[in-house]
Amino acid sequence: MSGQVHLERDGRVGRIVLDHPERHNAISTQMWSGITAAAHELEDDHDIRVVVIRGAGERAFAAGADISQFGEQRSDASRNRDYDDTTSRAHAALLGLSKPLIAAIGGYCIGGGLAVALTADLRVAADDAQFTIPAARLGLGYGTSGIGTLMRLVGPSAAKRIFFLADRFGAHEALQMGLVNRVVPKAQLHDAVAEWTDLIVGNAPLTIAAAKAAMTQWQLPEAQRDFTEAEARIRACFDSEDYAEGVDAFMNKRPPQFTGR
Repeated sequence: MSGQVHLERDGRVGRIVLDHPERHNAISTQMWSGITAAAHELEDDHDIRVVVIRGAGERAFAAGADISQFGEQRSDASRNRDYDDTTSRAHAALLGLSKPLIAAIGGYCIGGGLAVALTADLRVAADDAQFTIPAARLGLGYGTSGIGTLMRLVGPSAAKRIFFLADRFGAHEALQMGLVNRVVPKAQLHDAVAEWTDLIVGNAPLTIAAAKAAMTQWQLPEAQRDFTEAEARIRACFDSEDYAEGVDAFMNKRPPQFTGR
């Protein structure tokens, strides 16, 4: 079996589930394509306001890319380009979500699995989570975009520690680095993620999408930034029904009911 990606909906919450239990949810080529399809589908679903990505079962988020496929699909630089194109589409689809993406990380979060977690806006880790990027133990060249993403998140010193040592470290060290936002006991992982998704679902989706669009541009090098979309989204907030609803709810001391319009 080469693994599967399941798409789930629970009210306003969409979930992308990495399911490859015999390989600790290692991500096969088929699964990379499944991630792309699931992210696009949830992006187009107006009813979904927040997306969670997680691994199936309790043992792993994702134990990296499926190394059993490397001999066939990454045998040299030429064949690796095709593989990289597939993974890049998956990363771009996750990064392109206008809705917040939360990674729920339990157990192994290794290599390509960690790269997937880095596409999330927020990362909640169980206290049993284990992280590593083992590129230096495999001899492969890690993509510059992935290295840049990690450096922007944790800084050059911590990124070098992760790449040069290629060792495993735990959830609390990841929290100290800024790699994850929150660490909770393993049994509380899904409840902790649900707590955050509930808060996001109750907030104004147009405001969140505008903020995310602006933050995405601020993360780029200055010469590449283009705030056209973010500024259009910000203007749309003030012309929306949600803005009128938010102000009215505040003045009347009641919970707002946002519709995304």
